[in-house]
Amino acid sequence: ALKGTTAGGAAAGTWSSGGNLNSAYAYTGGAGTQGAALSFGGYPNIATSESYNGTSWTETNDLNTGRPQLGGSGAYTAAIAVGGQPSTAAETFNGTSWTSVPSLATARGRSGVTGNSSSALCAGGYNGSYIGINEKYDGSSWTEVTNLNTNRANQGSAGTSTAALTISGNGRSGVVVDVEQWDGSSWTEIANVNRARGNAGSGGTVTTALFFGGEPSGENTEYYDGTSWTEVAN
Repeated sequence: ALKGTTAGGAAAGTWSSGGNLNSAYAYTGGAGTQGAALSFGGYPNIATSESYNGTSWTETNDLNTGRPQLGGSGAYTAAIAVGGQPSTAAETFNGTSWTSVPSLATARGRSGVTGNSSSALCAGGYNGSYIGINEKYDGSSWTEVTNLNTNRANQGSAGTSTAALTISGNGRSGVVVDVEQWDGSSWTEIANVNRARGNAGSGGTVTTALFFGGEPSGENTEYYDGTSWTEVAN
């Protein structure tokens, strides 16, 4: 966990170890905050879901459809799990159990997901090729909206369904450095990250975001203040 010490927080934060998961998984989805988090799914077709209370992990009710490389977002009591390898499945979590909801129009895994169980965005991903397709969920169905400018997968994400960031990731020609911001109707390219990477962790908002870990620079952390990216505590 990264522990910040200022309102802008992460820029002055440090990393510390937290409790381990009960079982090791690869290509999981995640949602929530440092004190109330979820980890779900995984390779090869894992349905296991675990919750974190800031200290330790506890197994909760499983996903309805086990799968790896799914995206996740939202608060602990209003989370959403989207897509997979590749899949159209979508599920929401209410703090107790997962419920299957209407599926994506386009199957994909490794996409960027923002928002929550009632309003979400699923951008990009991989389904045999890198795609830029962007779908928005309104609590009852998914609708394709304006695509990303750069097709990508394994990107970082931050924000909501109406104000989001898509950060770096893997594209057709390799790792991409560019970042795009969603304003509810279209994507605009903004300041690039300092180090391009895929499979990194991320979180926050369009004005206070973190982008950390990933490949090829596994320990690097960057903080976004709404204008530019700064390398902070690795």
